[in-house]
Amino acid sequence: MAEFKYMSGFGNEFSSEDPRCPGSLPEGQNNPQVCPYGLYAEQLSGSAFTCPRPANKRSWLYRILPSVKHKPFTAVPCGNLTENWNEVEPDPNQLRWLPFTIPKSTEKKVDFVAGLHTVCGAGDAKSRNGIGIHVYACNTSMVDKCFNNSDGDFLIVPQQGKILITTEFGKIMVKPNEICVLQQGMRFSVDVFGETRGYILEVYGAHFELPDLGPIGANGLANPRDFLCPVAWYEDRTVATGYTVINKYQGKLFSCQQDFSPFNVVAWHGNYTPYKYNLENFMVINAVAFDHADPSIFTVLTAKSMRPGVAIADFVIFPPRWGVADRTFRPPYYHRNCMSEFMGLIKGHYEAKEEGFQPGGASLHSAMTPHGPDAECFEKNSAAELQPERVAEGTMAFMFESSFSMAVTKWGLQTCQKLDKSYYQCWESLHSHFNPNWKPSKK
Repeated sequence: MAEFKYMSGFGNEFSSEDPRCPGSLPEGQNNPQVCPYGLYAEQLSGSAFTCPRPANKRSWLYRILPSVKHKPFTAVPCGNLTENWNEVEPDPNQLRWLPFTIPKSTEKKVDFVAGLHTVCGAGDAKSRNGIGIHVYACNTSMVDKCFNNSDGDFLIVPQQGKILITTEFGKIMVKPNEICVLQQGMRFSVDVFGETRGYILEVYGAHFELPDLGPIGANGLANPRDFLCPVAWYEDRTVATGYTVINKYQGKLFSCQQDFSPFNVVAWHGNYTPYKYNLENFMVINAVAFDHADPSIFTVLTAKSMRPGVAIADFVIFPPRWGVADRTFRPPYYHRNCMSEFMGLIKGHYEAKEEGFQPGGASLHSAMTPHGPDAECFEKNSAAELQPERVAEGTMAFMFESSFSMAVTKWGLQTCQKLDKSYYQCWESLHSHFNPNWKPSKK
């Protein structure tokens, strides 16, 4: 497929059939006694049957063979993918990572699944409450292999290299500065086109939603029409040597074999789909009089907890925008937060730390861990002449913010060997400006 087609909307009731099989969607019912073209009807439920209608997620798939036709699952090594949050002692320090290493294809072939590394997380997949933050670093495509996450949803943020994701619903091309969400239970395979790296936010027990807009009104932030889901595409392919299905289940990996491609869905309809979004389409809200607004105004997607206004995780971006606030220290303020803040950088330079925080790297400021602009940023912006200016031009930083107090894995603290142990020094040269004789200026 040289050209990729999509349908527009967020959480819509979509329907799609491969144009090679017109009329493959049953008319007027979901599971007829005999489906068109001799297909099997299979429902994929992303919520309990009895969820309130606004939260009810399901799709009907019409496929050449049902997904139940496979050999038994057996455990396989998890590599650096883990849900063990007690491998090492807790570390409350400000943490920053240099760009994570991408394996060289000349040294070792690594596909998307083998290239998954868990950095931090909290909670439990068994109780369906928690998150995991991973990076992927790979150099080769998945061949006759797909991945299925039974634990939760993946929000994928490519940083280097585009990825072609083949799903049961169709194909999605995702480039850096775009994101893709693959919801619980959706089987997918990833093709890459060279050395490839990105970030993943995994959420157990909730699905991503658009944030409520409140007084902003009916429009703004990430607009629903800018989300894209794929159109139906199928392959009727027998794999005599065996097709491998990798299943992430209760934090572990399992594999099974079958003799056909799982991407055999000829038609589908429903509101439970994979989707992608281009971050350039985000309609930015910002302070236009004074003060630095809270970063929640940059929320693209949220996975809500049971507590009103408190997220299991928010996906927040820091896009190019105008800064015009008067009498204001414009970069992010100094902060201690009951939430945990994991940041990554897709491209450019982050405004509060122009040196040290690099594309493909990351930082974690855990619950109540102090953080804020480095000394150079503070001095420069405290004395700056305030004029309207473009902020973060050519840059895209993002944040996974969570109400969970996240534990860092052994891989994140030690094995990856990318932890920047000098990070704390960026604040060391902050000094007191206190003047007990200060008087307000006369106006």
